[in-house]
Amino acid sequence: MTIPADYLERVYAGVLGKLIGVYLGRPFEQWTHQRIMKELGPIEYYVHERLGDPLVVTDDDVAGTFTFIRALDDYGISPDLSAEDIGKAWLNYIVEDRSILWWGGNGNSTEHTAWLNLKKGIPAPASGSIQTNGTTVAEQIGAQIFIDGWALVAPGQPELAARLAGRAGSVSHDGESVYAAQLWAAMEAEAFLSKDIDHLLDVGLSVIPADCHIAAVIADIRQWHRHNPDWLVTRQLIEDIYGYAKYPGNCHVVPNHALMIMTMLYAPHDFQRAQMIVNTSGWDTDCNAGNVGCLMGIMLGLDGLDAGPDWRGPIADRLLISSADGGNSINDAVRMAYYIANLGRQLNGQPKLQAPKDGAQFHFALPGSQQGFRPQQGFGLNLPTTDNVETSNGRALRIGYRALGRGQVAAVTTPTFSPPEMLKMRTYDLMATPLVYPGQALRATVSAPESNIGPVSVCLRLRAYDSADQLADLDGPPTLLASGETTTLVWVLPQLDGQPIAEIGIAIVAADSVAHGAVLLDSMAWDGAPALVLHRPGGQGDSFRNLAPGEGCDFWRMAWVNGASLFSKRFPPDFRISQETGEGIILHGTRQWTDYRVGCAVTLHLGEYGGVAIRAQGLRRYYAARITREGKFQLVRRQDDTLTVLAEAPFPVELETPVAMMVDARGHRIRAVAGDIIIEADDDTFADGALGLLVFEGALSTDAVHVTASTPSLQGEF
Repeated sequence: MTIPADYLERVYAGVLGKLIGVYLGRPFEQWTHQRIMKELGPIEYYVHERLGDPLVVTDDDVAGTFTFIRALDDYGISPDLSAEDIGKAWLNYIVEDRSILWWGGNGNSTEHTAWLNLKKGIPAPASGSIQTNGTTVAEQIGAQIFIDGWALVAPGQPELAARLAGRAGSVSHDGESVYAAQLWAAMEAEAFLSKDIDHLLDVGLSVIPADCHIAAVIADIRQWHRHNPDWLVTRQLIEDIYGYAKYPGNCHVVPNHALMIMTMLYAPHDFQRAQMIVNTSGWDTDCNAGNVGCLMGIMLGLDGLDAGPDWRGPIADRLLISSADGGNSINDAVRMAYYIANLGRQLNGQPKLQAPKDGAQFHFALPGSQQGFRPQQGFGLNLPTTDNVETSNGRALRIGYRALGRGQVAAVTTPTFSPPEMLKMRTYDLMATPLVYPGQALRATVSAPESNIGPVSVCLRLRAYDSADQLADLDGPPTLLASGETTTLVWVLPQLDGQPIAEIGIAIVAADSVAHGAVLLDSMAWDGAPALVLHRPGGQGDSFRNLAPGEGCDFWRMAWVNGASLFSKRFPPDFRISQETGEGIILHGTRQWTDYRVGCAVTLHLGEYGGVAIRAQGLRRYYAARITREGKFQLVRRQDDTLTVLAEAPFPVELETPVAMMVDARGHRIRAVAGDIIIEADDDTFADGALGLLVFEGALSTDAVHVTASTPSLQGEF
């Protein structure tokens, strides 16, 4: 299959369409049509502010869609990817009771039920089957809400999209739910080639049984559409014949799928009208609007999204993914579009795209992209404008300012860690670690157009949490920038007392009495190993023992993915974790971390083993140095259900006794030190990933965790 010439841009539009739909529909999720009309009226645009919610939030539709697709990366980019392997990705990336899923209870939430089956050792697809869970649980909505990624990697290949979506859906669902998922995935894949809705529906129907219930529902809706020009008439027919009252469970697939089909028939080429219809219709609004948005984004492209009101501006590409891979959580639609398009290209036997601008994390290469950058607001700030413009080097973010006076700052920043508004997000926790760290070099290439009036001083800016969990600004060295000039700003990020960096960006100050014009941000990037000490920030003293729930600075602790039963701040050690059953682990860092070293003094209070992980790629894929109650010091590789001891040596272990440990990854060489014992091994399974602290059915603690670049020598103390 030939990849469409505009494949990347259409993937980007599909990702954006998904985000717009989810964020639009989330504030009134599960409202009835009648309640929506009474309290909000027709949904023509975002209503989050009217309901007191943030716009960009954590949500299962987004997190699951853009996490489960990573099974292709982890288990082989192949059309034969199995349901069992996708189920393994669930166990690796989902943090129990905290991330991705609606944790509504066994037998209540289909996804929660399936996850418990996987945890018990029931592999997919049995984990989601009717035979295992019964028809009611198996046929709720969840299979179709996660399928967009499988269509995006199969442009023009509806059979492949349906096959992958079917396997992914069968991890948690069965029957009509999986048929609905397969049909929608096939429609999305075909939408890369066609804008004919009837053709897309016929293609979708071709991949599911002709006698299934979903096919019969679609036949009825097509007939109602032919005879009723008013979508409200068809919506009422759906409620009367296929509504929630007709099906068991709390969120059945059939009523919601029916609304999606209706929407595409009544607004086939109008993104705004489609979003109005599907959201005003009610029920599972974020799920339905997200699937409709992705399909229309693929089909209509960026022009279709931009034909109505400004859907993209308020979102600014921001995308939150709560998973055990915390470095993937603070994301954006551009980064995700490149990732998915590269999966699709490889699945079709083509090489990855060349990374724009030498691999810069923020490059603005896609039309209209903002990559999370928004004007910083606050006292003494001149509010700039931002827009994406074409330049001789491709595209750049234009930061416009007017009447920038002496002492005023015009600043734009993008999130690199959990924003303060995460504390207001409902239902779904945000598991995240920062993207950028002390010790790394932050770089930005900026230029001033010839038309600028007055020189400006520009600098890199970071915003980090302080002891009151408020964001504090810190600026790098300033550089004078006159009209027509281009410069590269460089700043090695300083230590921040253990606090996470929440935002990075550019600050602009007038160098004379006033300045008018713009600064073009061509790219922003960071590289190098982190050099930092992770610890409880200062300012609390011993008061941590007496903290009431919610008091004290918490974002430093939230900067770890918590995969343990308890990650407490009420003990003297800076870090103390406890695990009730099985293995518990907390993680910090990103997949950008490759060759680095971790050192700390760990105390095993109870448990079969405990230690330090390195190059962790989720909960069940990592290297670790650990001490065991059996009196061994081990270097191990965990890869899903398989644990391999790479090296070990005798080591006496006493509970409540600190052990100085160090683990170092450099290329394929993994080395570990405990006391004066050194063990090492060669292994190339994991090239990058986060650090972690782990314990098996017990408790482990440590104070400062030191992170530095790997060195050839293991000498020296941390």
